Amino acid sequence: MNTRHRQTIKGLAALLIGALSGAALAQSTYPTQAIKIIVPFTPGTGMDTIARVVAPRLAERLGQSVVVQNQPGASGNIGADAVAKAAPDGHTILMGANTMLIAAQMYKNVTFDPVKDLSAVSMAAYGSLMMVANPKTGIKSVADLVKQVQARPGSISFGSPGVGTPHHMAMELFKLETNTFMLHVPYRGTAGYTQDLLGGELNVGFLPVHIAQGFVKNGRLNALALGSTKRHPVAADVPTFEEVGVKRIDVDLWYAFFVPSKTPAAVVTRLNTEMAAILRQSDVKELLGKAGLDAVASTPAELAAIVAKDYPRWGTVIRSKQISAE
Repeated sequence: MNTRHRQTIKGLAALLIGALSGAALAQSTYPTQAIKIIVPFTPGTGMDTIARVVAPRLAERLGQSVVVQNQPGASGNIGADAVAKAAPDGHTILMGANTMLIAAQMYKNVTFDPVKDLSAVSMAAYGSLMMVANPKTGIKSVADLVKQVQARPGSISFGSPGVGTPHHMAMELFKLETNTFMLHVPYRGTAGYTQDLLGGELNVGFLPVHIAQGFVKNGRLNALALGSTKRHPVAADVPTFEEVGVKRIDVDLWYAFFVPSKTPAAVVTRLNTEMAAILRQSDVKELLGKAGLDAVASTPAELAAIVAKDYPRWGTVIRSKQISAE
């Protein structure tokens, strides 16, 4: 082996040792200060509940205080933007959701990219949506709904808690996949929307499965299909859309943790390890279950793959239906 080759090998070895040492140092010294979990919505929302369940347990495991900070506005864009622009050191965490992939494409002048500017840490929980119909419509199945809509386009109304909410986007995706037209009636929040769906002022809509099933059991709503890839134990007798012949209607709400891009991989790994352990705890599963959420962790790569799939999917719906929040 000549001198040049020896020098090259020594140089590569030094770089490898340095990289490994840097990673080990980042993991061993992190965290060095209090951690913020930014929730881009108001207190009492699903993601706020998750953050406040996880925060004290994460603080205990990391040996640093963890503070939950609500930073709502622009359907979550303000809080997500703040995290995207924070120092990439693991001390600022976003409690995000698939809604941020929608909101970032509905507003003009959004200055961050949720795919490029945020790094995935771990999935936190899922929430399933069920399509329901008011019994006055006579609609008892997805086939009934499609038949009525095709016979009288625009005669069926659906509601949502607002433009761009998961309930709204789920129905827009359904319309796209079934080539149907229904009138959208957006509300300012869930209460009025749910009340009018129960009262018959609205014909159909999506509701979280834990809420919908209660109304289905007492006969106030008809269950049509579940927007998940598999049936939910809370409503085991309700089929998925795929089971009734409508493809690609996977509209689960998901909630997950993110950090700014360029956060050291060792820090991301440490956070992922601790959060996965927390989300496996039986008391955490119970607390989130009471809020209608199914606790589940993931690897960073698994979460990143979901983001990479969902971002263009919702973008297609937004552009094809010309949906805008402004």
